[in-house]
Amino acid sequence: MKARKKTWQEKLADSKDLPKVCAIKGRMSTRWGSGTVVIPAPMDVDELMRRVPKGRLTTIDEMRKVLARRHKATMTCPVTTGIFAWIAAHAAAEAHGEGKKRITPYWRTLKSNGEVNPKYPGGVAVLKRKLSAEGHKVVQKGQRGQRWFVENFEARLARLDGSGH
Repeated sequence: MKARKKTWQEKLADSKDLPKVCAIKGRMSTRWGSGTVVIPAPMDVDELMRRVPKGRLTTIDEMRKVLARRHKATMTCPVTTGIFAWIAAHAAAEAHGEGKKRITPYWRTLKSNGEVNPKYPGGVAVLKRKLSAEGHKVVQKGQRGQRWFVENFEARLARLDGSGH
């Protein structure tokens, strides 16, 4: 008998013994240098994404800075942070589909360079609509124009460390 596939909300709630702070060593040190890296729990990432108020934004890098400070680590793993943001986005869309009103505003979380994440639910079309409705200007860039960025996103970044915005 095949096991039932976990819902996005179940994946988000599964902490897998995280967060975990590890020494940077071996092949990791070639890329990241020395110190410690925190691998956050999915709910840590979701909690930061939930803090972004309407009209404001965050990026994966901004969340990584907060998580590293919070766990007293040199840095936060960029791969797991991105994956957990993606899971949080899908869990929010799933909850919305179930009629829940208060969901994680995943469209306010951008890639590190201000790029809209096309892998989030609804793709670029939905994200552009949601961001535009909150006063952001989304512009097309890139060699073949397939990438979308929030113009002047740095000026709209939310403070996620609890010091207001």
